[in-house]
Amino acid sequence: MKKTLLVIDDEESVRYSFRSIFSLEGVEVATAASGQEGLALVREKDPDVIVVDLQLPDRSGLDIFGEIHGFAPKRPVIFITAHGTTQTAIEAMKRGAFDYLIKPLDLERLTQVIDRAFEAARLMKVPAVLPTDEITDQIVGRSVVMQEMCKTIGRVAPQAVNVLIVGESGTGKELVARALYSHSTRANKPFLAVNCAAIPEQLLESELFGHEAGSFTGATRRRIGKFEQCGEGTLFLDEIGDMPPSLQAKILRVVQEQSFERVGGNETIQTHVRVLAATNQDLPKLIVEGRFRKDLYYRLNAITIQVPTLRQRLEDVAELAHYFLFRFDRELKMDMRGIAPEVLEIFQAYPWPGNVRELQGAVKQAMLNASGHLILPEFLPESLRTRPILAAVPSGNDVHDLPNMIEKLLPNSDGQLHEKVIAAVERILFMQVLQHTHGNQGKACELLGLNRSTLRHRLRTLGLAVDKVPVSAPAKDAAASDRTNG
Repeated sequence: MKKTLLVIDDEESVRYSFRSIFSLEGVEVATAASGQEGLALVREKDPDVIVVDLQLPDRSGLDIFGEIHGFAPKRPVIFITAHGTTQTAIEAMKRGAFDYLIKPLDLERLTQVIDRAFEAARLMKVPAVLPTDEITDQIVGRSVVMQEMCKTIGRVAPQAVNVLIVGESGTGKELVARALYSHSTRANKPFLAVNCAAIPEQLLESELFGHEAGSFTGATRRRIGKFEQCGEGTLFLDEIGDMPPSLQAKILRVVQEQSFERVGGNETIQTHVRVLAATNQDLPKLIVEGRFRKDLYYRLNAITIQVPTLRQRLEDVAELAHYFLFRFDRELKMDMRGIAPEVLEIFQAYPWPGNVRELQGAVKQAMLNASGHLILPEFLPESLRTRPILAAVPSGNDVHDLPNMIEKLLPNSDGQLHEKVIAAVERILFMQVLQHTHGNQGKACELLGLNRSTLRHRLRTLGLAVDKVPVSAPAKDAAASDRTNG
């Protein structure tokens, strides 16, 4: 869906600049020369992001913001202002504005702020929901572990408690945070997200708490941080395990006392933010290593939600794959109609170290590689089509003593114990079956209950070629004609 931007400014040069810059980036830009015209366009077009000049000919930008905030409180509004009116802009931000920029506008700073505003609009305007039949950003899965997680979200969302969301990268922790927000009593308030790992340490404190002018080199004006912007809304601290120890004490104070000071300031500011935090790290381990505060950990995890890996819910893979297919088909307009059963079997056998994010990427790449209306194995990424056998998979006599083999693998499983054991057993199974059929893959498929594409894929994955499988008797002519190199 195309992004929409509304610019309300009485200067034609400013309106022209916005149209020129952002139209080239695929953004639909609407402009208004007065406050009244701008309000009409807000109601007509429902833009994702709104830019308002504080000095308009008919009304003040602050009044315009008040009206917009009254009927569209989650819409990001950015003020542009002359140097003499920064205090008014700061006042607007206290009331919930997204950011403000000083004229003349710096192009790099402008595009950064607009991009962040579009991302905030995405998070607030299209909240995650629990499973439905509608194709939108949502939590998908009918497995037992996913249903239990959704029940927990339903119980916890309305409560005014902080939540810690833990899980591997790519499992969908942000979706869980957005579901908690959209089903909470604060769903009509702002939802802001900060990735603690993506922002340099020296800037993260300012991003969260704001700063006063002159508090450090480059701080030429007061900045309102996310805690202050969020008001009574929800703040999502992603990758909290990567937060520098120096900031953890300040976060603890906010969580405990709901108050803080801006960087370089001495004014105590009250807040009523609900904090959702997420991490892919082992926080108890970080506590032992002295890299994470124990008291902050206990404050954040009033409730902990564990997001399962895709390996733990393989029964959801087919549903997720079809969900991504229909979603991307709508976005890319490709008229894709389905996924071949052989592809779903490959998906089912793959361990998905990158979790749902990796599956999403695989489906999209397969669609872009596809010719026709069906995703076939040859369209899949190379990593799925010719995935090499995992290192340290036992072979030979070790496999015949499964308990002993598993015992040897346990110390160095790296989360792939299931795949290693299955691969080891499959190696013996396929070798014996192919010996029995003298290399005839058709007969082997009948015995195994697999189709030929799946068998060939698994043989390649295991590093087995049919002509290298020892046979117990000379192959007949019919068998020889069916023999391949996998």
